[in-house]
Amino acid sequence: MEPLGCPAVGEALGRPALPEDAVRYRLFAPGPGGQALLRRCAEAALVRLAPLLAAYVWHRQPFRLRYEPARGGTPEHIGGITLFGDNVEDEWFIVYLVREITRHFPGLAARIDDNDGEFLLIEAADFLPKWLNPENSENRVFFYKGELHIIPLSETPEQDWDLSAPCPTISEALALLSTRSEEFLAAEPIRAAVYKRIDGYPEKIQASLHRAQCYVPVAIAALLQQRPSLVAAAVQAFYLRDPADLRACRRPFRTFPPDQCVMTVVTFTRCLYAHLVQQKFVPDRRSGYTLPAPSHPHYKAHELGMKLAHGFEILCSKSSKVSPDSKRNVLSGPLWERFLRSLKEKDYFKGEMEGSAKYSELLHMAEDYFQQSVTTPESSVEVSPGDEILALLQTTPIDLKEFEREAACLPPEDDDSWLDITPDALDQMLKEARNESLPSANEEEQKYDLEAVAESMKAFVSKVSTHEGAEMPWSSDESHVTFDVDSFTKALDRILGADSEELDSDDLDEEEEFGFSDEDDEDSGSGNQMRNQKVSPDELIGSLKSYMNEMDRELAQTNVGKSFTTQKKGASSVKAAPSESAGPDCGAEDPELAPVDVDMNLVANLLESYSAQAGLAGPTSNILQSMGVYLPENTDRSGSSS
Repeated sequence: MEPLGCPAVGEALGRPALPEDAVRYRLFAPGPGGQALLRRCAEAALVRLAPLLAAYVWHRQPFRLRYEPARGGTPEHIGGITLFGDNVEDEWFIVYLVREITRHFPGLAARIDDNDGEFLLIEAADFLPKWLNPENSENRVFFYKGELHIIPLSETPEQDWDLSAPCPTISEALALLSTRSEEFLAAEPIRAAVYKRIDGYPEKIQASLHRAQCYVPVAIAALLQQRPSLVAAAVQAFYLRDPADLRACRRPFRTFPPDQCVMTVVTFTRCLYAHLVQQKFVPDRRSGYTLPAPSHPHYKAHELGMKLAHGFEILCSKSSKVSPDSKRNVLSGPLWERFLRSLKEKDYFKGEMEGSAKYSELLHMAEDYFQQSVTTPESSVEVSPGDEILALLQTTPIDLKEFEREAACLPPEDDDSWLDITPDALDQMLKEARNESLPSANEEEQKYDLEAVAESMKAFVSKVSTHEGAEMPWSSDESHVTFDVDSFTKALDRILGADSEELDSDDLDEEEEFGFSDEDDEDSGSGNQMRNQKVSPDELIGSLKSYMNEMDRELAQTNVGKSFTTQKKGASSVKAAPSESAGPDCGAEDPELAPVDVDMNLVANLLESYSAQAGLAGPTSNILQSMGVYLPENTDRSGSSS
């Protein structure tokens, strides 16, 4: 089954394709107000979110709200598209931001999607209604008044529009939300699955950061004090370097030479830190950078600083040499003054004295955030990170002595043991993702039940599968398979009875090809007589049973027959001991063939398959776990499967 709103479906329906690592967010005003209301909400929302966004380190692009006029079938709205790269947490942080905007501004309804389409529905795929599929999911999922809403298929024919069509238009959906939103509130399990993914914000922001000591040129230390977010562009430039980029690093560095370096603490996101620390790189000797021996106590700090310096040098080598004041002009307009006044009213500066070091640091972050997220397209000029770095170097004071004094009393760096994940930790993460607790070994042995294993597998087999795949039953309490004897008999009568059709020419050709027709000539008369006689259903069933019994007697003496466990008188099927398997002489003592214990054979084979997985993923564990059945680890050192 394709993901909800997947690219293939989107292209077929004429939807614009999004980049692979981008998220799109659009906020509409269902009621009156138009452009003025949308612009006012955008400015107020970004001011409200400024304390969160000013210090946030985006992996590639920041969260932006821009006014977009009506175009095609899309009404006017505010929104944007943000590239999040490898850090999917940026995407879910944007989901949190969009939800908060609709909570604080109840006149707005928001849609959010990415190249997978309705990824919010993908997150709650286990709880979606049957009618919701990739073909009809577009324009049905909205955040409205801080809650997730899903517009269902039309149930009332007297509506002015046809929502039974695969997808409603955005205008139709907004009209419904503005009048009947309480009817479209998503089911509680769906909302819980989505909200769990964004649970913990904004506190989670700090947990996603990693502070590490780096030995960098003093100019880089000064830049990161002014613009902490530049670390993302530098790491990306180094991580995604190509041979053309490295040309700037195979000569003495022009912007960030290694002659004046200091130890400083740099704040990364965990994703950026992992990108930087996991790549092996040896600097070119012509660059002037050398590394100490790996046994050096500050080897990691020197290596991280060298990589950062290469990233900054690559960025500057791509500079287009624009005017350094082209972007600073936006900080002198009335919009910036209103923005700064709003920050002071919301105690963004936390009581710091104007002109103090902490006040200046917060002010620089606010300026950076304003330039990236608040300014309108007509008042801003897109400037590359390299251009911004060169412009900042012309205005940023660099005091080597001050940085050396700060290096003498740096705070400790964060522990990076989170980079190494043990198998047990991975299992715990997977359990938490499935909203399940991880029981101890003793609890597993006490709780698992062989009867539950057998019943779960029967329920799985009894489920009807479609071209979209098999459906997993959620419990073993499913109704048992029913068998209608009369219908079965009538079906056999139609196939084998007197009313059956004569063999067609293809059947005759096959008989001639394999030489059957000549050998069976003498039996043709009796065959015709059989077809001319009516065979009663009881006789037919009795004949089939006799055939089956004869086959059972023949198979009972073969290795295949002896491999099955048979039922013992007075013994329960699944609770019988595995050691009671059929032996070589099984069946010889009883004149009547003992029936095969289906449940015991099923469980024994499942346990043998599970043991053969040796703790890894496999068909048995995948099927049983999908139905909520967990088997304990195999502690039998003798290698017995049961």
